[in-house]
Amino acid sequence: MIILAVDPGQKRIGIAITDPSGKVALPLTILEHISRLDDAQRIIQIAEENNVSLILIGQALDSDNLPTLQSRRSVNLANSIRSLSMIPVELWEEYESTQEIKHILPKASPKHKSKRKAIDDLSAVVILQNYLENHAEI
Repeated sequence: MIILAVDPGQKRIGIAITDPSGKVALPLTILEHISRLDDAQRIIQIAEENNVSLILIGQALDSDNLPTLQSRRSVNLANSIRSLSMIPVELWEEYESTQEIKHILPKASPKHKSKRKAIDDLSAVVILQNYLENHAEI
């Protein structure tokens, strides 16, 4: 099963995908945020081009597991994708995925554009790999 992971941000959307075996998360692309509807349509197009069976949307809850403004945006994006496509969509808690990437890339400075994009891209990989590890068959 091929899974597409989405890390929605206010400016950019990181996209990751599993390898054909469905066991390893790989960075795929970064989209510039346009609007929820445009973003949903582009995500669906990528999913269809890659024969995706599930779209996973990162949802950042706060430290008390309560919704944030960003998590509500994730829910709205997921609902837009669901209304436009038959591909199943699942929300996945992504608390601190960006911080994890910044720890992995300690020299990633928010002032350097290419490193900011790498963080967006790899955050989707962290979300997807976490999902895969939590759903691994024993």
